Amino acid sequence: VEQVAGRAERMGINDDGVLLYSATRLENILEAVSRVKPAALVVDSIQTVFLEDATGSPGSVSQVRECATALLHAAKTTGMPVFIVGHVTKSGDIAGPRVLEHIVDVVLYLEGDADRAVRILRGHKNRYGSTDEVGVFQMSDEGMKPVASPSALFLGERVLSPDVSAAPTVTVQGSRPFMLEVQALTNERADAGEGAPQTPPIRTAVGLRFERMQLLLAVLAKFVLGRTVQKNDVFINIVGGMKLDDPSTDVAVALAIASSFVERPLPPDMCFFGEVGLGGELRPVMQAERRIAEAATMGFKRVLLPEAGSDESTVKAARKNGVELVRCKTMADALQAALDVKPTRSAARSQPKGSWPSKFPAKKKSGGE
Repeated sequence: VEQVAGRAERMGINDDGVLLYSATRLENILEAVSRVKPAALVVDSIQTVFLEDATGSPGSVSQVRECATALLHAAKTTGMPVFIVGHVTKSGDIAGPRVLEHIVDVVLYLEGDADRAVRILRGHKNRYGSTDEVGVFQMSDEGMKPVASPSALFLGERVLSPDVSAAPTVTVQGSRPFMLEVQALTNERADAGEGAPQTPPIRTAVGLRFERMQLLLAVLAKFVLGRTVQKNDVFINIVGGMKLDDPSTDVAVALAIASSFVERPLPPDMCFFGEVGLGGELRPVMQAERRIAEAATMGFKRVLLPEAGSDESTVKAARKNGVELVRCKTMADALQAALDVKPTRSAARSQPKGSWPSKFPAKKKSGGE
Protein backbone atom coordinates (compact mmCIF):
# COMPACT_ATOMS: atom_id res chain seq x y z
CA VAL A 1 0.00 0.00 0.00
CA GLU A 2 2.82 2.40 0.83
CA GLN A 3 4.48 1.76 -2.51
CA VAL A 4 1.28 2.46 -4.44
CA ALA A 5 0.59 5.58 -2.38
CA GLY A 6 4.12 6.84 -3.03
CA ARG A 7 3.73 6.28 -6.74
CA ALA A 8 0.38 8.08 -6.78
CA GLU A 9 1.94 11.04 -4.98
CA ARG A 10 4.82 11.15 -7.43
CA MET A 11 2.42 11.10 -10.39
CA GLY A 12 0.25 13.82 -8.87
CA ILE A 13 -2.90 11.72 -8.65
CA ASN A 14 -5.61 13.18 -6.44
CA ASP A 15 -6.46 10.62 -3.79
CA ASP A 16 -9.98 11.94 -3.17
CA GLY A 17 -12.42 9.19 -4.02
CA VAL A 18 -9.72 6.56 -4.60
CA LEU A 19 -9.67 3.84 -1.95
CA LEU A 20 -6.92 1.22 -1.70
CA TYR A 21 -7.59 -2.05 0.09
CA SER A 22 -4.85 -4.62 0.65
CA ALA A 23 -6.29 -8.13 0.91
CA THR A 24 -6.03 -11.47 -0.83
CA ARG A 25 -9.07 -13.21 0.66
CA LEU A 26 -11.93 -12.52 -1.75
CA GLU A 27 -14.61 -12.79 0.95
CA ASN A 28 -13.04 -9.80 2.73
CA ILE A 29 -12.86 -7.85 -0.52
CA LEU A 30 -16.53 -8.44 -1.34
CA GLU A 31 -17.54 -7.53 2.22
CA ALA A 32 -15.66 -4.22 1.93
CA VAL A 33 -17.30 -3.58 -1.45
CA SER A 34 -20.81 -4.10 -0.03
CA ARG A 35 -20.00 -1.71 2.84
CA VAL A 36 -18.28 1.10 0.86
CA LYS A 37 -20.28 0.72 -2.40
CA PRO A 38 -17.60 2.07 -4.78
CA ALA A 39 -18.36 3.28 -8.30
CA ALA A 40 -15.92 0.72 -9.74
CA LEU A 41 -13.67 -2.08 -8.51
CA VAL A 42 -10.17 -2.94 -9.73
CA VAL A 43 -8.71 -6.30 -8.69
CA ASP A 44 -4.95 -6.59 -9.16
CA SER A 45 -4.44 -9.38 -9.78
CA ILE A 46 -6.82 -12.31 -10.20
CA GLN A 47 -3.91 -14.73 -9.65
CA THR A 48 -3.31 -13.47 -6.08
CA VAL A 49 -6.82 -13.61 -4.59
CA PHE A 50 -8.51 -16.76 -3.29
CA LEU A 51 -11.78 -18.09 -1.92
CA GLU A 52 -11.89 -20.17 1.26
CA ASP A 53 -14.43 -22.60 -0.20
CA ALA A 54 -12.51 -23.21 -3.45
CA THR A 55 -9.83 -25.84 -3.75
CA GLY A 56 -6.24 -25.21 -4.76
CA SER A 57 -3.75 -22.47 -4.02
CA PRO A 58 -4.07 -18.85 -5.25
CA GLY A 59 -3.48 -18.70 -8.99
CA SER A 60 -4.55 -22.28 -9.65
CA VAL A 61 -7.13 -23.11 -12.29
CA SER A 62 -9.93 -23.76 -9.81
CA GLN A 63 -9.21 -20.62 -7.75
CA VAL A 64 -9.04 -18.31 -10.76
CA ARG A 65 -12.29 -19.73 -12.15
CA GLU A 66 -14.21 -19.49 -8.86
CA CYS A 67 -12.88 -16.01 -8.00
CA ALA A 68 -13.80 -14.68 -11.44
CA THR A 69 -17.29 -16.17 -11.11
CA ALA A 70 -17.74 -14.52 -7.69
CA LEU A 71 -16.64 -11.14 -9.07
CA LEU A 72 -19.03 -11.59 -12.01
CA HIS A 73 -21.91 -12.21 -9.60
CA ALA A 74 -20.97 -9.09 -7.60
CA ALA A 75 -20.87 -6.98 -10.77
CA LYS A 76 -24.25 -8.24 -12.00
CA THR A 77 -26.06 -7.78 -8.68
CA THR A 78 -24.72 -4.30 -7.88
CA GLY A 79 -24.26 -2.89 -11.40
CA MET A 80 -20.67 -2.02 -10.51
CA PRO A 81 -17.99 -2.24 -13.22
CA VAL A 82 -15.21 -4.67 -12.26
CA PHE A 83 -11.75 -4.48 -13.83
CA ILE A 84 -9.67 -7.64 -13.43
CA VAL A 85 -5.91 -7.45 -13.96
CA GLY A 86 -4.38 -10.76 -15.01
CA HIS A 87 -0.97 -12.14 -15.80
CA VAL A 88 -0.02 -13.41 -19.24
CA THR A 89 2.12 -16.36 -20.23
CA LYS A 90 5.28 -16.24 -22.35
CA SER A 91 3.17 -16.93 -25.43
CA GLY A 92 1.01 -13.86 -24.69
CA ASP A 93 -2.13 -15.70 -23.54
CA ILE A 94 -3.97 -14.97 -20.32
CA ALA A 95 -2.63 -17.13 -17.52
CA GLY A 96 -5.22 -19.45 -16.03
CA PRO A 97 -8.19 -21.31 -17.45
CA ARG A 98 -9.67 -20.40 -20.82
CA VAL A 99 -13.06 -19.99 -19.13
CA LEU A 100 -11.78 -16.72 -17.63
CA GLU A 101 -12.07 -15.09 -21.07
CA HIS A 102 -15.63 -16.40 -21.43
CA ILE A 103 -16.74 -15.04 -18.07
CA VAL A 104 -15.75 -11.42 -18.66
CA ASP A 105 -17.32 -9.05 -21.19
CA VAL A 106 -14.16 -7.33 -22.46
CA VAL A 107 -10.56 -8.55 -22.77
CA LEU A 108 -7.85 -5.94 -23.34
CA TYR A 109 -4.14 -6.55 -23.86
CA LEU A 110 -1.58 -3.91 -22.95
CA GLU A 111 1.41 -4.55 -25.22
CA GLY A 112 4.82 -2.94 -25.34
CA ASP A 113 8.52 -3.68 -25.08
CA ALA A 114 10.38 -2.93 -21.88
CA ASP A 115 12.93 -0.78 -23.73
CA ARG A 116 10.30 1.37 -25.47
CA ALA A 117 8.02 4.04 -24.08
CA VAL A 118 5.10 3.16 -26.38
CA ARG A 119 2.24 1.01 -25.12
CA ILE A 120 -0.53 -0.39 -27.30
CA LEU A 121 -3.94 -1.17 -25.80
CA ARG A 122 -5.55 -3.75 -28.06
CA GLY A 123 -8.99 -5.32 -27.80
CA HIS A 124 -9.20 -9.12 -27.92
CA LYS A 125 -12.85 -9.55 -26.96
CA ASN A 126 -15.64 -7.00 -26.74
CA ARG A 127 -19.32 -7.82 -26.32
CA TYR A 128 -20.26 -4.18 -26.78
CA GLY A 129 -18.39 -3.24 -29.95
CA SER A 130 -15.53 -3.89 -32.31
CA THR A 131 -12.19 -5.38 -31.29
CA ASP A 132 -10.30 -3.68 -34.13
CA GLU A 133 -9.77 -0.43 -32.26
CA VAL A 134 -6.41 0.22 -30.62
CA GLY A 135 -5.19 2.84 -28.21
CA VAL A 136 -1.66 4.23 -28.40
CA PHE A 137 -0.08 5.52 -25.19
CA GLN A 138 3.34 6.78 -24.20
CA MET A 139 4.95 6.20 -20.83
CA SER A 140 6.10 9.29 -18.95
CA ASP A 141 6.95 10.33 -15.41
CA GLU A 142 3.28 11.10 -14.88
CA GLY A 143 2.03 7.74 -16.13
CA MET A 144 0.62 6.69 -19.49
CA LYS A 145 -0.41 9.56 -21.72
CA PRO A 146 -2.60 9.09 -24.83
CA VAL A 147 -0.90 9.82 -28.15
CA ALA A 148 -2.96 12.20 -30.27
CA SER A 149 -1.00 11.50 -33.47
CA PRO A 150 0.51 7.98 -33.62
CA SER A 151 1.82 8.70 -37.14
CA ALA A 152 3.96 11.58 -35.86
CA LEU A 153 5.21 9.37 -33.04
CA PHE A 154 6.19 6.40 -35.22
CA LEU A 155 7.70 8.53 -38.00
CA GLY A 156 9.26 11.12 -35.72
CA GLU A 157 12.63 9.34 -35.67
CA ARG A 158 12.69 8.56 -39.37
CA VAL A 159 16.21 8.59 -40.84
CA LEU A 160 16.46 9.71 -44.47
CA SER A 161 19.67 8.10 -45.69
CA PRO A 162 20.66 6.22 -48.86
CA ASP A 163 21.97 3.43 -46.63
CA VAL A 164 18.58 2.82 -44.98
CA SER A 165 16.02 0.73 -46.86
CA ALA A 166 12.78 1.95 -45.33
CA ALA A 167 9.27 2.15 -46.73
CA PRO A 168 6.55 4.21 -45.00
CA THR A 169 3.07 2.72 -45.10
CA VAL A 170 -0.42 3.49 -43.80
CA THR A 171 -2.26 0.89 -41.75
CA VAL A 172 -5.81 1.11 -40.44
CA GLN A 173 -6.68 -0.24 -37.00
CA GLY A 174 -10.45 -0.13 -36.71
CA SER A 175 -11.37 3.39 -37.77
CA ARG A 176 -7.97 4.91 -37.03
CA PRO A 177 -5.33 5.22 -39.77
CA PHE A 178 -1.73 5.84 -38.82
CA MET A 179 1.64 5.53 -40.50
CA LEU A 180 4.47 3.15 -39.80
CA GLU A 181 7.92 2.62 -41.24
CA VAL A 182 9.09 -0.77 -42.51
CA GLN A 183 12.86 -1.30 -42.52
CA ALA A 184 14.59 -4.15 -44.34
CA LEU A 185 18.12 -5.44 -44.65
CA THR A 186 19.40 -8.11 -47.03
CA ASN A 187 22.87 -9.57 -46.78
CA GLU A 188 24.42 -12.04 -49.21
CA ARG A 189 25.50 -15.30 -47.62
CA ALA A 190 29.17 -16.09 -47.84
CA ASP A 191 30.18 -19.36 -49.48
CA ALA A 192 30.77 -22.11 -46.98
CA GLY A 193 33.78 -23.37 -48.88
CA GLU A 194 34.44 -26.40 -50.98
CA GLY A 195 33.04 -29.55 -49.43
CA ALA A 196 31.39 -27.71 -46.54
CA PRO A 197 27.59 -27.82 -46.20
CA GLN A 198 25.83 -24.59 -47.08
CA THR A 199 23.94 -23.12 -44.14
CA PRO A 200 20.42 -21.88 -44.83
CA PRO A 201 19.88 -18.11 -44.96
CA ILE A 202 18.68 -16.31 -41.86
CA ARG A 203 15.13 -14.93 -41.80
CA THR A 204 14.10 -12.54 -39.02
CA ALA A 205 10.89 -10.51 -38.80
CA VAL A 206 10.21 -8.16 -35.88
CA GLY A 207 6.63 -6.89 -35.83
CA LEU A 208 5.62 -8.89 -38.91
CA ARG A 209 4.35 -12.43 -39.21
CA PHE A 210 7.12 -14.74 -40.38
CA GLU A 211 4.80 -16.53 -42.81
CA ARG A 212 3.92 -13.23 -44.46
CA MET A 213 7.58 -12.39 -44.99
CA GLN A 214 8.21 -15.81 -46.53
CA LEU A 215 5.27 -15.31 -48.91
CA LEU A 216 6.54 -11.91 -50.07
CA LEU A 217 10.05 -13.27 -50.55
CA ALA A 218 8.68 -16.04 -52.75
CA VAL A 219 6.77 -13.51 -54.88
CA LEU A 220 9.86 -11.31 -55.22
CA ALA A 221 12.01 -14.28 -56.22
CA LYS A 222 9.48 -15.63 -58.72
CA PHE A 223 8.35 -12.47 -60.50
CA VAL A 224 10.60 -9.52 -59.65
CA LEU A 225 14.15 -10.00 -58.35
CA GLY A 226 15.02 -13.56 -59.31
CA ARG A 227 15.93 -16.47 -57.12
CA THR A 228 19.17 -14.87 -55.96
CA VAL A 229 17.23 -12.97 -53.31
CA GLN A 230 16.35 -16.29 -51.66
CA LYS A 231 20.05 -16.87 -50.97
CA ASN A 232 20.30 -13.68 -48.89
CA ASP A 233 19.78 -13.17 -45.19
CA VAL A 234 16.66 -11.05 -44.78
CA PHE A 235 15.78 -8.94 -41.73
CA ILE A 236 12.52 -7.01 -41.31
CA ASN A 237 11.77 -4.51 -38.56
CA ILE A 238 8.61 -2.47 -37.93
CA VAL A 239 9.84 0.77 -36.35
CA GLY A 240 8.10 1.73 -33.12
CA GLY A 241 7.34 -1.74 -31.81
CA MET A 242 4.01 -2.14 -33.62
CA LYS A 243 2.84 -5.48 -34.98
CA LEU A 244 1.54 -5.56 -38.54
CA ASP A 245 -1.39 -7.87 -39.26
CA ASP A 246 -2.79 -5.70 -42.05
CA PRO A 247 -2.13 -7.22 -45.52
CA SER A 248 -2.31 -3.72 -47.02
CA THR A 249 1.29 -3.21 -45.90
CA ASP A 250 2.59 -5.97 -48.23
CA VAL A 251 3.82 -3.53 -50.88
CA ALA A 252 5.84 -1.56 -48.34
CA VAL A 253 7.50 -4.71 -46.96
CA ALA A 254 8.30 -6.04 -50.44
CA LEU A 255 9.72 -2.73 -51.68
CA ALA A 256 11.84 -2.33 -48.54
CA ILE A 257 13.37 -5.76 -49.22
CA ALA A 258 13.88 -4.89 -52.89
CA SER A 259 15.47 -1.55 -51.98
CA SER A 260 18.06 -3.25 -49.80
CA PHE A 261 18.68 -6.00 -52.36
CA VAL A 262 19.32 -3.66 -55.31
CA GLU A 263 20.97 -1.07 -53.02
CA ARG A 264 18.81 1.84 -54.12
CA PRO A 265 16.86 4.08 -51.72
CA LEU A 266 13.12 4.55 -52.02
CA PRO A 267 11.82 8.08 -52.76
CA PRO A 268 11.54 10.01 -49.46
CA ASP A 269 8.29 11.70 -50.48
CA MET A 270 6.44 8.49 -51.38
CA CYS A 271 4.46 6.09 -49.19
CA PHE A 272 3.11 2.69 -50.13
CA PHE A 273 0.10 0.48 -49.43
CA GLY A 274 -1.52 -2.47 -51.15
CA GLU A 275 -1.86 -6.22 -50.81
CA VAL A 276 0.38 -8.52 -52.85
CA GLY A 277 -1.12 -11.65 -54.39
CA LEU A 278 0.69 -14.90 -55.10
CA GLY A 279 0.84 -14.03 -58.79
CA GLY A 280 2.68 -10.78 -58.10
CA GLU A 281 -0.46 -8.70 -58.67
CA LEU A 282 -1.44 -5.81 -56.43
CA ARG A 283 -4.85 -6.13 -54.82
CA PRO A 284 -7.00 -3.24 -53.56
CA VAL A 285 -7.42 -2.44 -49.86
CA MET A 286 -10.16 -0.88 -47.79
CA GLN A 287 -10.38 2.81 -46.86
CA ALA A 288 -7.87 4.05 -49.44
CA GLU A 289 -9.21 7.60 -49.09
CA ARG A 290 -8.42 7.75 -45.38
CA ARG A 291 -4.96 6.34 -45.96
CA ILE A 292 -4.25 9.01 -48.59
CA ALA A 293 -5.43 11.76 -46.24
CA GLU A 294 -3.19 10.47 -43.45
CA ALA A 295 -0.18 10.33 -45.79
CA ALA A 296 -0.85 13.91 -46.89
CA THR A 297 -1.05 15.00 -43.25
CA MET A 298 2.44 13.61 -42.67
CA GLY A 299 3.82 15.52 -45.66
CA PHE A 300 4.03 12.82 -48.33
CA LYS A 301 3.48 14.03 -51.89
CA ARG A 302 3.12 10.68 -53.69
CA VAL A 303 1.28 7.48 -52.83
CA LEU A 304 1.90 4.16 -54.57
CA LEU A 305 -1.23 2.00 -54.49
CA PRO A 306 -2.92 -0.78 -56.51
CA GLU A 307 -4.56 0.35 -59.72
CA ALA A 308 -7.43 -2.11 -59.18
CA GLY A 309 -8.81 -0.19 -56.21
CA SER A 310 -8.19 3.32 -57.49
CA ASP A 311 -11.68 4.60 -58.35
CA GLU A 312 -13.11 8.09 -58.70
CA SER A 313 -13.40 8.62 -54.94
CA THR A 314 -9.72 7.79 -54.53
CA VAL A 315 -8.76 10.27 -57.24
CA LYS A 316 -10.89 12.97 -55.60
CA ALA A 317 -9.26 12.31 -52.22
CA ALA A 318 -5.81 12.61 -53.77
CA ARG A 319 -6.71 15.82 -55.57
CA LYS A 320 -8.20 17.29 -52.39
CA ASN A 321 -5.06 16.55 -50.35
CA GLY A 322 -2.59 17.52 -53.08
CA VAL A 323 -1.18 14.01 -53.45
CA GLU A 324 -0.02 12.37 -56.67
CA LEU A 325 -1.20 8.80 -57.17
CA VAL A 326 1.22 6.23 -58.57
CA ARG A 327 -1.03 3.36 -59.63
CA CYS A 328 0.51 -0.04 -60.32
CA LYS A 329 -0.91 -3.37 -61.43
CA THR A 330 1.90 -5.68 -60.29
CA MET A 331 4.95 -5.78 -58.06
CA ALA A 332 7.04 -5.48 -61.22
CA ASP A 333 5.36 -2.15 -61.99
CA ALA A 334 5.88 -1.01 -58.39
CA LEU A 335 9.58 -1.87 -58.59
CA GLN A 336 10.02 0.23 -61.71
CA ALA A 337 7.98 3.14 -60.34
CA ALA A 338 9.67 3.28 -56.93
CA LEU A 339 13.24 2.17 -57.63
CA ASP A 340 13.58 2.56 -61.42
CA VAL A 341 14.76 -1.04 -61.63
CA LYS A 342 13.72 -3.41 -64.39
CA PRO A 343 12.48 -6.71 -62.94
CA THR A 344 14.02 -9.99 -64.02
CA ARG A 345 10.57 -11.29 -64.88
CA SER A 346 7.30 -9.41 -65.10
CA ALA A 347 4.17 -10.89 -63.58
CA ALA A 348 2.16 -8.78 -66.01
CA ARG A 349 3.55 -10.57 -69.06
CA SER A 350 0.64 -12.06 -70.95
CA GLN A 351 0.60 -15.57 -72.31
CA PRO A 352 -1.63 -17.25 -74.88
CA LYS A 353 -4.97 -18.25 -73.41
CA GLY A 354 -4.00 -16.54 -70.17
CA SER A 355 -1.74 -19.35 -68.90
CA TRP A 356 1.99 -19.61 -68.25
CA PRO A 357 4.01 -22.01 -70.44
CA SER A 358 4.62 -25.40 -68.91
CA LYS A 359 8.11 -26.16 -67.57
CA PHE A 360 7.73 -29.67 -68.91
CA PRO A 361 6.98 -29.65 -72.67
CA ALA A 362 4.69 -32.34 -73.95
CA LYS A 363 6.44 -35.40 -75.32
CA LYS A 364 6.18 -36.02 -79.03
CA LYS A 365 4.01 -38.93 -79.90
CA SER A 366 5.72 -41.71 -81.81
CA GLY A 367 4.40 -42.87 -85.16
CA GLY A 368 3.07 -46.12 -83.71
CA GLU A 369 0.85 -44.34 -81.23
